[in-house]
Amino acid sequence: MAFGISPKHTQEITIETKNSEELLVVSLLAAKQLKWNISRVTKNGFLAYTRFSMTSWSEEVKCVINEDGVISIKSECTGSQIIDWGKNKKNTEAFEQELGVQLKNLTEDQLVSEYQLIKDKYQNLEGEVLVNTALSKKESLSGWMSIFKPTDGYMVTPILVYINVLVFILMCLAGSNIFLPDNQVLLDWGANFRPVTMQGQWWRLFTSCFVHIGLMHLLLNIYALIYIGLLLEPYLGKTRFLTAYLITGIVGSLGSIMFNDNVISAGASGAIFGMYGVFLAMLTTNLIEKSARKALLTSIAVFVGYNLVNGLKGGIDNAAHIGGLASGIVIGYCYLPSLKNTSAKLKRVTVGVLLVVFIVASSFAITSIKPNDLDTYVVEIEEFVKLEEKALSVFELLESSSDEVFTKALQETGVTNWKKAKVLIEKLDALDIPEEVHARNALLKKYCQLRINSFDLFCRSIVEDTQIYDGQIKSYNSQINSIINQLSVL
Repeated sequence: MAFGISPKHTQEITIETKNSEELLVVSLLAAKQLKWNISRVTKNGFLAYTRFSMTSWSEEVKCVINEDGVISIKSECTGSQIIDWGKNKKNTEAFEQELGVQLKNLTEDQLVSEYQLIKDKYQNLEGEVLVNTALSKKESLSGWMSIFKPTDGYMVTPILVYINVLVFILMCLAGSNIFLPDNQVLLDWGANFRPVTMQGQWWRLFTSCFVHIGLMHLLLNIYALIYIGLLLEPYLGKTRFLTAYLITGIVGSLGSIMFNDNVISAGASGAIFGMYGVFLAMLTTNLIEKSARKALLTSIAVFVGYNLVNGLKGGIDNAAHIGGLASGIVIGYCYLPSLKNTSAKLKRVTVGVLLVVFIVASSFAITSIKPNDLDTYVVEIEEFVKLEEKALSVFELLESSSDEVFTKALQETGVTNWKKAKVLIEKLDALDIPEEVHARNALLKKYCQLRINSFDLFCRSIVEDTQIYDGQIKSYNSQINSIINQLSVL
């Protein structure tokens, strides 16, 4: 069982009795017998893809034949699996077994004849093996740490990883729970929430792409980002890759507030789905070699489909995923002319036009979103907070004022504002809002009434100069603290 980005298994087979030409013949026949799709053949070996099945996600198989009679066979996952569950090892073992069958059955004359047929079919046998493979960037990785190192053709992806990790570390240092940050922490750090975003905090459409809801959320998104970055950034280059990432991330955020009324959205998933969308668009064209295209298209489509279906279970912002994916597919097709024609001017024009269209379309989408009752509630509840602050401010007079001034403040500032706050909550409770908000309102109304009762008794105790109400005031304060604790977890 192999683990990594992407999981792979390599095996060396030594056959000293045959020359490199004969080994190429038996290797190709073994691959053909295993029903692998041959992608590229040279004098040094071949590249192939296994057939998609219940036990295979169409792995890429690279066979290199050395002059000393050693065949190096490597099987690598093309999909975004973290673990291959032994599939790659099974591929290399099946190849070795079938290789033995071919060596046993073929005569010398048949080997010569088959080699001539191969030369006639593949005109490039003098070339080197595996140039321009879809997984070529992964070939240059020297270990786990190398996936975090910016290099030529792989510059933007690790920087995006750094930004996401840095934001998460800063959140944790500021006191955020490492596994499940609470809603207020997420909002403080820039998460996307329709009622808040629509108050004019449109920057949340961008910042939410770099905020994650716990360590596991971060790790899963980093893995997906690195995988698609290794595949896609070498094709797109820095500018196109970063442009697509940012646009699809923001479009995903827009999709979230358009279709979700009461969901706090955060994470790089929308942008990552967008990059998968760009790659899916590319895989429907001839930019990538046919056999590699088929293997990658199948495995990436399965990955995208699985995650979208999984998102239907709830707790996952599928609107952001779909928004990112759809915009990514559109961008992928828009990039096609500049990818076929490597003109720098065409690339700049394409990116420029995309940015202009994105800004215009986003502005239109933003203005077309109409506030609903929950949006109204979030705006109006700010008034409740102000009334609460005014009511509680009377205690600032407790030590510096006379009893007459303080009792007057308790009634005119304290009780009056608590009554206004209670009326406001009753008004807001008539709105069409989620049940959990109605439950919160019920607690807030009880909280206001307890404050009113407490302030009244406190005032009476001062006027009458008695302590007979202390027990009742203490009971009210205990109930108030209990409600505050309940509200903190809602």
